[in-house]
Amino acid sequence: MSLGWKIHGDGKSLGPEEVVAPDERLSWPRTIGLGVQHVGAMFGPTFILPLLMGLDARLAIMMSGVTTVMFLLVVKGRVPSYLGTSGAFVGAVLVVRSQPGADSAEVTGAILVAGVVLVLLGVLIHFAGSRVINKVLPPVVTGSIVLMIGFNLAPVVADTYWPQDQWVALIVMLFTICCAVGLRGFFGRISIFLGLVFGYFLSWVLDVAVGPITSLDAGIGQVTTHLRVNWQPLHDADWIGLPAPTMMGADGTEAAGWHTPSFSIAAIMVILPAVIAITAETVGHVKAIAETTGEDLDPMMGRSVIAVGLGTVVASAVGGSPVTTYGENIGVMAATRVFSSATYYVAAGIAVLFGFSPKFGALFAAMPGGVLAGSTVILYGMIGLLGAQIWKESGVDFGNLINMVPVSAGVIIGIGNTSVNFSDSFSLSGISLGTIVVIGGYHLCRVIAPVQLLASIDKRQAKETAQGLVDSPR
Repeated sequence: MSLGWKIHGDGKSLGPEEVVAPDERLSWPRTIGLGVQHVGAMFGPTFILPLLMGLDARLAIMMSGVTTVMFLLVVKGRVPSYLGTSGAFVGAVLVVRSQPGADSAEVTGAILVAGVVLVLLGVLIHFAGSRVINKVLPPVVTGSIVLMIGFNLAPVVADTYWPQDQWVALIVMLFTICCAVGLRGFFGRISIFLGLVFGYFLSWVLDVAVGPITSLDAGIGQVTTHLRVNWQPLHDADWIGLPAPTMMGADGTEAAGWHTPSFSIAAIMVILPAVIAITAETVGHVKAIAETTGEDLDPMMGRSVIAVGLGTVVASAVGGSPVTTYGENIGVMAATRVFSSATYYVAAGIAVLFGFSPKFGALFAAMPGGVLAGSTVILYGMIGLLGAQIWKESGVDFGNLINMVPVSAGVIIGIGNTSVNFSDSFSLSGISLGTIVVIGGYHLCRVIAPVQLLASIDKRQAKETAQGLVDSPR
């Protein structure tokens, strides 16, 4: 029984050039294994980012599963993607929390409003049509956005994961590379998951053999002497239990949990600009998925933004984190060549179960930072290179200054997290600012460029359209 998915081939093996389409799946044991790998890919940032925003991490994991199912239903399974905690809101949330009297309810209220705005933008994109989107966001622009999304994550590896255990990170990276290239069939396609398991085991062996390590402890942001794998939270955790409600300690400190949001105009104004980044990320991710699957997903652009907005509304309504499509999981798909939406339903189900089980949540939360570094350094790079692949497949001509100049500026701004501060409470930075520069700069250049430069681009785009390279990446 396929439950709506066709079995790909024999359900066990894939040839070197074969891919598993979104409406296909492998055998259920293999599909479950790939689903676990997707959980591993999203778990680090989905668990850590809520902590940075002062929200409940286990609730975020649970709601990531719920909103992923919502997303897949809205896009009719055509855009395989996982919704995890969005990092685009972190800076704005920290600004809100720095204001006197601000609490988690105000934060999630502002995030909920941002979700509503995302839904409205998605509706606009849906009815404007894919041709309008292609005109506003041609391949040179979308490739830039995808590249920025991937390479902007480099500081997460460099500053958060890698310093925790550089040697384990290096070994896990090399092990994962060898698995991805050297292993055949299914095992080669779950190289990221194999790397996580290997790194976890290696870290435990090193703890037993050589003892604690002196390095960055990401939990407190300081260099300490500690074991690589801390089993105590796993030992203390219950097997089954719901996330707790938000509580106030005797000292007035808030312990975030589930809660209903409240609304503050000031907080909403600070957090709303993050909508720009989420919209850009979602469009870029859909383009990246279209590139890897070879499907024309432009008609799904609006639905995807709507689904992300609805997911953010639902998650924040119970005190959860904002969500976005996850580049980490696109990297897993690019590595495995398995784009089956069934793997995401499996991953979503596992995430919901983790939300109900403090024990399993603690198991993944104990994943050493060095292990995550070794895996994410590959995944984040693969996401960025998908942007370059969009350029290549679409024949983007960087000899033309209309393409080269705004992209050069925007990509450096996006990767370098450059910011423009408009006031003490409002700024644009990183991907959102880089995206504005690329889109605005590209269309400004089209207005002021000499006729011969513009004619060269229009001629190439007309040729690409005739070949199906604009409307369909392949």
